[in-house]
Amino acid sequence: MSKIQVNKLHTLTGHNDCIYALTEGSDPRFFYTGAGDGMVVEWDLDHPKDGKLIAKLPHSVYALVVDRERNLLVIGHNFEGIHVIDLNENKEIWSLKLTDQAIFDLKVFGTELFVGTGDGVLIIVDMLEKSIKKHIKLSSKSIRVIAVAPIKRQLALGLSDHSIKVLDLANESQPIANLSGHSNSVFALGYSPDEKTLISGARDAHLKFWNTINYSLEENIVAHMYAINYLSYREDGKYLATCSMDKSIKIWDVENRKLLKVIDKARNAGHGTSINKVLWSSYSGNIVSVSDDRTISIWQLETDNK
Repeated sequence: MSKIQVNKLHTLTGHNDCIYALTEGSDPRFFYTGAGDGMVVEWDLDHPKDGKLIAKLPHSVYALVVDRERNLLVIGHNFEGIHVIDLNENKEIWSLKLTDQAIFDLKVFGTELFVGTGDGVLIIVDMLEKSIKKHIKLSSKSIRVIAVAPIKRQLALGLSDHSIKVLDLANESQPIANLSGHSNSVFALGYSPDEKTLISGARDAHLKFWNTINYSLEENIVAHMYAINYLSYREDGKYLATCSMDKSIKIWDVENRKLLKVIDKARNAGHGTSINKVLWSSYSGNIVSVSDDRTISIWQLETDNK
């Protein structure tokens, strides 16, 4: 088993409330955070201490996504809709009133933006037309997380009704798979880079590995003490990071489905409260985590077999 050394490089402060949203920029040297204080901040991994305020909104921000093709940052503004920031100019260029619900996740594929809402509606927005294309009612419970498989052209959604629904992007109206097995809300979801595996994590603290050929369950691991809030793959798909309400980050060997490392307060001066999002940077290979404790941590991981 590979040995992993962890070094905490930075603790970044500036938000005045729990940090809920985290996404990588078109230029992965930059990443963006959004919080309960309505602030959206840009951070530079080369100069991490200098956060730059991008937007200040009246309600919490749970979701952010970068439209890499057009270099736009889309902000999910709770109880309102979306705000779109041109990252070349660092200014808002348009917004759209979408919902009076919370917006829990956003994903972009091609010219479409997928918006997961608190009332179980998937809203599809045309990024070129700046208009709503479609509403798809999937559940009476919240859509908490969205994952895109660009090669398979499929969309997986984790819901608070404990299910994972998979849609075909050629025809989104009817799920092609409805995965059950979690006993609570599904918060974490991600396709492996080769799209052969879909991994889910939930409030039940279980991590599940699904084979995407027929969406059969291959493995179930009791992975954390409390809810798994998010997951992020290393760019090569070899390792996976999960973060939890139990205040820890765990590093997993994806192929062997084995726990390799625990990063927490006792061992590594980690976060003091729930860790809400984790991002494995494709720029630096470091891990970025955000927490209810209002801080951002940057972690350097060294493995003996890279």
